[in-house]
Parts: sequence; C-alpha cells; structure tokens
Amino acid sequence: MKRSAKDTIQSARTINRRAFVVGGVQLGIVGALGYRLRDMQVEQADQFRLLAEENRINIRLLPPERGVIFDRNGIAVADNEQNYRVIMIREDAGDVGEVLAKLTEIVHIEPGDLARAMEEMRRRSPFVPVTIADRLSWEDVAAINLNTPALPGIQAEVGLSRVYPWGADLAHVVGYVGPVSDFDLSRIEDPDPLLQIPKFQIGKTGAENKLEQELRGSAGTRRIEVNAAGRIMRELDRREGDPGKDIQLTIDSRLQSYAQARMDGESAAAVVIDLENGDLRAIASAPSFDPNLFVRGISVPDWNALNADKYRPLAAKAVQGTYPPGSTFKMVTVMAAMEEGVVTADETVYCPGYTDVFNIRFHCWKRGGHGNINLHESLKQSCDCYYYEIAQRVGIDKIAAMARRLGLGIRHDLPLSAVAEGLAPDKEWKSRVRGEEWRVGDTVNASIGQGYVLSSPLQLAVMTARLATGREVTPRLVRLIDGVEQPSGIGESLGINENVLRRVRASMDDVCNHRRGTAYGSRIVDDAHKMAGKTGTSQVRRITPEERAAGIIRNEDLPWERRDHALFVGYAPLDKPRYAISVVVEHGGGGSRAAAPIARDILLQAQYGGPPPLEAYPSNVRDQIAEQQRRISARIPPGAKVQGRA
Repeated sequence: MKRSAKDTIQSARTINRRAFVVGGVQLGIVGALGYRLRDMQVEQADQFRLLAEENRINIRLLPPERGVIFDRNGIAVADNEQNYRVIMIREDAGDVGEVLAKLTEIVHIEPGDLARAMEEMRRRSPFVPVTIADRLSWEDVAAINLNTPALPGIQAEVGLSRVYPWGADLAHVVGYVGPVSDFDLSRIEDPDPLLQIPKFQIGKTGAENKLEQELRGSAGTRRIEVNAAGRIMRELDRREGDPGKDIQLTIDSRLQSYAQARMDGESAAAVVIDLENGDLRAIASAPSFDPNLFVRGISVPDWNALNADKYRPLAAKAVQGTYPPGSTFKMVTVMAAMEEGVVTADETVYCPGYTDVFNIRFHCWKRGGHGNINLHESLKQSCDCYYYEIAQRVGIDKIAAMARRLGLGIRHDLPLSAVAEGLAPDKEWKSRVRGEEWRVGDTVNASIGQGYVLSSPLQLAVMTARLATGREVTPRLVRLIDGVEQPSGIGESLGINENVLRRVRASMDDVCNHRRGTAYGSRIVDDAHKMAGKTGTSQVRRITPEERAAGIIRNEDLPWERRDHALFVGYAPLDKPRYAISVVVEHGGGGSRAAAPIARDILLQAQYGGPPPLEAYPSNVRDQIAEQQRRISARIPPGAKVQGRA
C-alpha cells in the first residue's frame, strides 16, 4: 500500500528524534569516559601512581633501640648487643618447606627452632615476617646473602638484643625481656604495632617490665623496593625511630654483687637503704638466676632446674617474700606503748619465763626468765614477756597503727614485680577477712612479731630507716629517667617523740655493742663505723607442750624447711646514721647466728665503699673474714663504666 506524504514525513521525524537521542546518549557516554580518563590521568594521577608504587614498594617498621639501664655509678646493668637473625615472609617464599630445606643446607638451624617458626607462620598473616633463627654468626649471614636468589622470602637482618652484664646479681631487680607472646597481646587493649615485629622483646619482670613504656621507644620506618618475585632491590629511604629512654637506678651494682655473694648457699634476702634520700643501694635475693637465659628462650632442663630448687631462685624474696618479723617487731610494740603513755622507759616487768593469758601459756625464749626487766634491757636481751605485758595494755589497734607509720603493712610503690603489702593486723582486719573477733592471745602473739604479722625484708629496712632518722623515709629505686631526677625519698618528720626514739636507738646500740646484747658476736669494732640493730627469730612451726617438757628440738636437728627464720635489722654508723639494712635468712635458725653477721659485713662494705680493713672486725673472726673477702672479691665483676649507648 502506498504511504501518504504525511506518513512519510511523520516517519522521518520519528527516525530523526531517535537518532538524536541515540547520538546524544553516545555523546554523553563518550564525554563521561573522556572526563573519567582525564580525571584518572590528571586529577588522580598521583594516587594511582602511589598505588602502582605500592606493588613494588613495601613499608616496614624498624624497632627502636631499647633504653639502657644503669646503676647509680653509670655502669650498664641492662644493655643492647648486635644480633644477626634470619627471617622469612611466607607470602614471598612460595613453597615454604622447600625454601627452609635449602636454608638448612647453608646454615645450621636447630630442629626445634624450625618447628617453632613453622607454627608461628601458620598462626600469623602471610605477609608478617617470622624469625627462623637468631644469634647467627657473621659467616652465616654472609652465606645467606650469597645464596639470596635461591631463597625467596628469606632475609638476613641485624638487630639488637638485650644482654645483662651482671648476670644473676641483679636479676631480681632489673628483670629480663623476652619475645612478645599471645598472652602479652591479650592483656593489651590497643597494642603498639611494634609488638607485631617478629621476636620483638618486651620486659617480662622487674624494672624491665614496670618501666616498659619508658624503655621501649617508638618505631621507625623503612621503604624498600622489591621486584616481581618479592626480592628486595634497594632501600629507598629510612626514618629511624625514637630510642627508649635511659634509666639510672639507685642500686650500687658492686654492693649488690657483694650482698649476693655474701648470702651464697643460703635462701635469703637483704635490703640496704641510703638514709639521706631513701635510695635503695642493694636489693638482694639469694639464690638467683641468669636473666640472659630467658632473653634467648630458656631450655626445658634449665627451667625445670630453677623450678625444682627448694631455695626458690626465681622468687624476689627481698620484696615479694613476707615473713613473721619476730623480735625485730618489738620496737613497734614498745614505741606504740610509750606514745600512748601506758609504759615508761624505767618501768619494769617481771619475766618468770612465761606469761599466762586466759589459761594459755606464752613462753619467753629464755626458759628461766629474765626477772625484772625494763625497756632498755628488754630490747637488748630480747625478753618476750615484757612485750606480752605491755601489748595487752596498749592494744592491737595502736600497735598496728604504729607499724604502718613505720612502713610495715603497706605496699611501697616501686617498679618491681609483685611488691608485697605485708600485714599489720588489727581488729577490723580479722573481722573483715576472717569473720572472727580479735582475741587477747592474738595481741600477745603480734607483740613479738608472730601470729598474723607479716613483713617483707624491704618493709623491715624501711622501718629501720625511719627509726634511725625519725623521718618518713620512702624507698626509691629510680634515680634518673632520661636525665631527669626523680623525687627523693628523704621524707618529712614522723612526729614521733624524740625521747622515745632516743630510748629505742640506745637499746639497739646495746643489742650490738654490749656484752649481753644478742648481736654482740657480730659487732663492728671500728668506732667510726659501729652499727645498732635488733635480732629476730620467727617460728614456722608450733612447739607442743610435750616437746617443751621433753626439751625443745634444736633447729640444726630439724629438717631445713621446719627451722626458724633468722632476721636482723640495723643501721650504721651510730653517730650519724647513713645506711639501714634488713636481712632475712629463710630457715636460718637464730638471727644472731645467721642474719646478724651478714648484715654487719654488708654494712661495712657499704660504709667503706669496698672491702673494709680487718681491724673493723672482732679479732676472733679476722682470719675467717680474710678468707671470705678473698673468695667474694674473686666473683665480683669489674663493672666497667658505660658513657653512652652500646
């Protein structure tokens, strides 16, 4: 059928409209593509260039240099040393087993190290470097670098590792570092990216742990160019991180080493405080352990040996251990009684050898008793019955308050692991903790440092420092952080009556320097360096009435773990006290026999700054002391000073 002219015109118009729409759409698409191409090539050129760069450039963290820990004389007690290691990046390695097999043909790697590395690679992301072995020799590193083309994913690196030049002598103070564990990461809410670096070391115990933030520093970065196989082609740039802060402790490493050597063979602790500023000059716990073993990863035999030792070398007894203070607590009881006015210095108490309290007999250490005895003689001869009597007059709450005033029963804030709080018990404590009423017998036991009373060697040294000075001396372990002086522990006045303090000090003088004093055998005969002190013996077992009737078994006839603890606290010199000390010998028997000689020797070493002359000792022990000095001097390291970072 022939179309009309009108239909033809209408059809042409429709085609033209459609062509125009299609053309417009095409033009719009071409324009959008053109705009997008321009945007990508011009406006976003830098961004896409960076994305392209990232395919061949890796950014890696650089661990900072850990801060060095020094003693008070500038001797490094925790330092850094170069450590060559080999790492693997699983993502770049391909066949991990094949690469490791080639690596073991080039350098010797322990099977255990390989197994640990394989396990770590399975747990970590494929792009995270994993340490295969460390502490390699330079020859091993050279051999690995020579064979780099055949070892994809393998890199030899040089880093720093912690080293402890004084070994076991400062292990409980400085502590040690070790690789970050999953347990460490689980305890941190927002972990530092540094902690993901393979085998990155953080503080585990002691000052290394408590001062971790100051010692760690901040990471640097390293940009490296890699080829298609992941091989490092070159280093493009490097930004070093900020090193950790250097820490100077108050510890005198040579005095600390002497104290450790002097307690050799004992399970014991000793603490020395400088009375001028509260500085801790020595915090020794014996036996000890080598912290270097933990830095490298301690072996199973070494770990089992430390755990099986009944003397507990891993325990920092000086600050963690708590013991009944025994007769060293008697100064607390008598000062509380005198402050309350329930006893005078000249008043006497009769000691028949025992005191009966509600049909319970409490015995004095001297079976026949001391007769009529006053404050001065009670401390000098360590009469128990005197304290049984005056404690009942003053009451436990006043005694506990005086104990805390002197530094017992409170936790001293030090950057050390598990610093003990001890216990200065009172009525409220027993009701709250035990759900029982306080009894008079509890007061009697507490009066001589038995029963519920517990103190650490650190607390006993603080108590002695406060007795010697009349000030609230506070122990200080950190002297400088990055060159900045830390607050002194000199302390303000305790507000205790000076006459009371004078009476107690005079008694402590006679404990050591009067023929009838319990520590007379351990006295210092050099007038300029004499010491005052108090012996203590704390029971760890109950003596039954049957045993008393038959004769008390001597400590040396008992198994070691059932013997009494031996204690001594003291200060020197008498005229102007400079150092306070406490010594606890676990299951050492009597304080006068086991603890006092150790305290005397350490105090003399502190006062003289080295081995004292034999003339400072009683004549009957000089030959023994000469041999002891030769033995100890041979084991104290020279301790060269370090002026800067290693």
